Amino acid sequence: MTSDSHARRRFRGVFVRQGAPSRARRRIGAAVRMLAALALAGGVYTAFAPGAFAEDNGQQLSATAQEGKQLFDNSCITCHGRDAQGVPGRGPSLIGVGSASVEFQVGTGRMPMTRQESQAEEKKPQFDKDQTKQLAQYIQELGGGPQLPAGSLTEDLTSNPDALSKGGQLFRVNCTSCHGYGGGGGALSSGKWAPSLHSASAETIYAAMLTGPQNMPVFGDNELTPDQKREIITYVTQQLQQDKDPGGVFNLGRYGPVTEGMAIFGVGMVILVFTALWIAGKS
Repeated sequence: MTSDSHARRRFRGVFVRQGAPSRARRRIGAAVRMLAALALAGGVYTAFAPGAFAEDNGQQLSATAQEGKQLFDNSCITCHGRDAQGVPGRGPSLIGVGSASVEFQVGTGRMPMTRQESQAEEKKPQFDKDQTKQLAQYIQELGGGPQLPAGSLTEDLTSNPDALSKGGQLFRVNCTSCHGYGGGGGALSSGKWAPSLHSASAETIYAAMLTGPQNMPVFGDNELTPDQKREIITYVTQQLQQDKDPGGVFNLGRYGPVTEGMAIFGVGMVILVFTALWIAGKS
């Protein structure tokens, strides 16, 4: 083999070794690409959920939210964690639940819970309306979410003669399977229950439809428009809460057809049997 061929081989070997990236350079490049991807993902998440990274200081929280933060740190942080991020086994994260969820849970006394159980029971609220609004504003500014509309929820429909009938139709289609035809509530699975609507306020009903507490589904604006939600509220407040039972004068607990059937079988059939026996004895 000539010296020229040896020289060409050595030249090609040096050229290949010099042109190929070294192992250290490949590792550095991979690390840089990974950091860039993580930074991009973090930037996108921050852009779509800025409230989750909000620092709790006077410059970023409104005055109402600052008051709500103090109430939260004193009464809610044990279960829901710092900045409402949640505590495993105690309470879920509140980021993104919105002020409507707080106004429903806290305004009805369901939160804070007395003890861990299958469902939060309604009781006397521990916070007044102003404090509830402050807590709701704090959670809203932390992570956003559903909010109750401003103003009265029924004043726009009181002059609409069709609101009551439309609300009744919507209630029967969407609500009676759990709350009963008379709004008296009923039992559900796993030790839970649908509460009675006889004393529920318009704000409570609207917030429940927006947030879907417990086993209740969420009725967003795609399922029920704001006007349809108001129509349901009109029916509940003007019909079911005014002792105007759709089934007649005797409400029988307002639990729907079950109580009526039991009354017919247990009372009506007995009367018919004794009447038939009396007629037979007289003949």
